[in-house]
Amino acid sequence: MHPAFVLGIFLLQVAVACRVLIHTAGRPAVALAWIVTVMAVPGLGLLAYLLVGESKFGLRRARRHAAILQEVDVPAVHTQRDARAMQHDLTAEQQQLSMMAGSVSHSPVLSGNRVALSGDSADNIARMVQDIDAATQHVHLLTYIYLLDGAGHAIAEALLRAVARGVQARLLVDDLGSRSFLRSDLRRTLESAGVQVCGALPTSLVRMMIARLDIRNHRKLLVLDGRVAWVGSQNVAEASFAPKARYAPWVDCMLRVEGPLVRELQIVFVEDWFMERDEDLDAQLAIEPPFHTDGVTAQAVATGPNFRNEHMTLLMQAAVQVARKEITLTTPYFVPDLPMHAALAVAARRGVRVRLVVPRRNDSWLVQRASRGLYDLLLEAGVEIHEFTGGLLHAKTVLVDDLVSVITSANLDRRSFELNFEMGVLLYDAGFADTLRELQARYIAQSTRVDLQAWRQRPPGIRLLEGAAGLLSPLL
Repeated sequence: MHPAFVLGIFLLQVAVACRVLIHTAGRPAVALAWIVTVMAVPGLGLLAYLLVGESKFGLRRARRHAAILQEVDVPAVHTQRDARAMQHDLTAEQQQLSMMAGSVSHSPVLSGNRVALSGDSADNIARMVQDIDAATQHVHLLTYIYLLDGAGHAIAEALLRAVARGVQARLLVDDLGSRSFLRSDLRRTLESAGVQVCGALPTSLVRMMIARLDIRNHRKLLVLDGRVAWVGSQNVAEASFAPKARYAPWVDCMLRVEGPLVRELQIVFVEDWFMERDEDLDAQLAIEPPFHTDGVTAQAVATGPNFRNEHMTLLMQAAVQVARKEITLTTPYFVPDLPMHAALAVAARRGVRVRLVVPRRNDSWLVQRASRGLYDLLLEAGVEIHEFTGGLLHAKTVLVDDLVSVITSANLDRRSFELNFEMGVLLYDAGFADTLRELQARYIAQSTRVDLQAWRQRPPGIRLLEGAAGLLSPLL
């Protein structure tokens, strides 16, 4: 190999390493992982960083999103005409958490929300179909994955019934996660009947040059008439999840909401829709859901590469730090950053009961190895790790004492906190905490607890693989 060529490659590596340091300021673990990758594997490392190393959202979408924020992310839209919705009685710890959550996506804490938690995938789809059938004005559905299975056809048939009776129906799906649906006859049937179907964040070779292809809209959100909403981890898919049936059933949970919070969830859909379609939805935003005197206090949290996403991981760390009795987390993908990892260990050492529930079999081999590479420190600190054996636990929930409950689409990994568009709800209610606690207890009952001593007896080869995967955890 000619010396000039070798020197050129080396200088290019150094240049990219300098760029890494600039674009990962404040995240030394991420910077180190990328620099090692770029220097150790010159060709693939350089290509990987140029394609997915930076959170390139795309200039056009960034401008469109800034424009819609100037219209909807203003006090006049967030403020409720019913003053009771803006009144709440939070503890000092809850107020601190709500301030941090508000710094992420500016959604206020709102009272008067009726909520219902559903932990069964078939029930989730069936009840969403019922709500679509009850809609009289509009149906707004946003999902990452839309499968052509029983769930997909049930939702499609409900949308067809809705437009047949004069209801406006908009369906926004991630272009990559729902690629098969977007190319299907079912999509064409829906559009020919009047359902507006749109792919979010289209992927192409041209877009690869200006934006990251792996920045995805991972949200799951359904808003009906501006008065009812569903949010959580459920894709439009059966629990059998045909693309990865060997890991089935996929276990999800969804939160049904009625009340002032629905408009905050509507705002998120309007923002995402506007990024793909230049359509005025002011009339839908003008709808003010009724206040329910028997409702709970809650707050919407939307994250994405166009928000200050670093605040989301800070919020999670803060929630762990204020815990006094218990923390229970369920997630399919557990690859936290070092501060979050340390916060869980510290909480356990100061006497908080910390329980982590993850699938025993994961559909991502690399993520599972990286995740298990983090077990040792947690187990040693006293964290209880439960591996779910009843399928692929896909529910993403967090419970901290009776202070806050979190139902979200976000996993406990960097991809969710730094790249994807995610959607969640924080609930500041002791009664709902009991409901979530019961659901999490059912997950734990179907799990095997990891024993520290047995864990340390793993074969050296397995420990080597997990350690190697752990080196890549800042990039996952």
